[in-house]
Amino acid sequence: MDNLSNSDESYDLGYHPSPSSVDQNDHSLAETSTSGDSFMYRRTNSETSAFSESVDDTSYSGEASPWFCPNVKTRFHNQVALTRLGMKQHNKNATDDKLEDHEAVDAELEMMKERFAKLLLGEDMSGSGKGVCTAVTISNSITNLYATVFGQNLRLEPLNPEKKAMWKREMNCLLSVCDYIVELIPISQNLQDGTEMELMTSRPRSDLYINLPALQKLDAMLIEVLDSFQDTEFWYAEEGSMSSNSNRSGSGSFRRVIVQRNEEKWWLPIPCVPPGGLSEKSRKHLKHKRDSSNQIHKAAMAINSSILAEMEIPDSYMSTLPKSGKSCLGDSIYRYMCTTGKFSPEHLLDCLNLATEHEALELADRVEASMYTWRRKACMSNSKSSWVMVKDLMSETDRSDKNHILAERAECLLFCLKQRYPELSQTSLDTCKIQYNRDVGQAVLESYSRVLESLAFNIVAWIEDVICVERSVRNQGK
Repeated sequence: MDNLSNSDESYDLGYHPSPSSVDQNDHSLAETSTSGDSFMYRRTNSETSAFSESVDDTSYSGEASPWFCPNVKTRFHNQVALTRLGMKQHNKNATDDKLEDHEAVDAELEMMKERFAKLLLGEDMSGSGKGVCTAVTISNSITNLYATVFGQNLRLEPLNPEKKAMWKREMNCLLSVCDYIVELIPISQNLQDGTEMELMTSRPRSDLYINLPALQKLDAMLIEVLDSFQDTEFWYAEEGSMSSNSNRSGSGSFRRVIVQRNEEKWWLPIPCVPPGGLSEKSRKHLKHKRDSSNQIHKAAMAINSSILAEMEIPDSYMSTLPKSGKSCLGDSIYRYMCTTGKFSPEHLLDCLNLATEHEALELADRVEASMYTWRRKACMSNSKSSWVMVKDLMSETDRSDKNHILAERAECLLFCLKQRYPELSQTSLDTCKIQYNRDVGQAVLESYSRVLESLAFNIVAWIEDVICVERSVRNQGK
């Protein structure tokens, strides 16, 4: 009888999972699915399953009970049934998860197929071969991605997690082409017999090797700046709306600033601060992030300017240059630039007193056109010559030549103009360079630096808005 009891007990206990395995299964199931049904089933299984019940030693007697074996079989069958049901439920949940994963992968794969197809077609959906080149397509893709991710973000707040993931994922895809833009350089290698051999090895092209990691670092820093405005003492209210969070101010002390700002950029949300202003810690945080974003903006602008300067000027632009720089600039500006005294571009800009960005951009186009007109005249008399020939002959030009001096002064004036108006749009020459550029590496660097420059400038402007409102509120409270 003891042997029978022991054998039945060992037979029953042979199907008991160890406590550690039960815990592991529970944890794995909890991690696999979070649906309500599976959670309820796991809780029921842990409470009613015979495997989790404690065995009462007093139920075992020296004599065999006539209902002992049936109870064991019944309980065993119930356990097996519950276990099979649990496995079926678990397999169903796992299958559902796999289906969801496959659906997500399929959706992402279809999206990547669409992007890849548009890249190969050059944005020409007719397939007739009239699309733009690969460099322009990648440049447009980076610009459109920036507009999609950051176009609706007009506040100092963390970026939406979905948009942040989209930005990182798709930028990695667009930047991956740079991994295959390489140049060959010679290296020396010593063989086992001591012989020195020169081999050619590949490395990233120098402009990509220097600028691309810097741009990626600036990108991460800008995202970090936005993430730092998680819990802020200021908030935003839409124009003309005094509902929801706009009531937190308790006063209309920022109305004067609103009217002044809305005349220029009425579509931006209105920053609001408490009646007493921001705390000292919050003010320091704003100023620190403003200075950091300003440095990022300068770095991105410098990279963008250097890449645009390296791009070759298309022949189509050279052919449209005027024959005279004087006719392009006008008599007043031309007379000031021809003065024999010390040339001051800052004084000239002060005298011009430009009122709008449109006037500044128009002046930049005229100054740039006159600059290349004088450079071409300083090198040769043929007005139809390409910029490649002009660039090769610049080193042989007499530095005392009048056209060369005027070209240098025009370059200084253009530089000061862009420094005074950092939000200035692209000039006609910059647009022409981007449009006719065929270098994929330069297209990536130019578009990437341009969108980062735009984002950094916007962040600085948003911080300035908050600081301006906060200063106005504190001054009114005194």
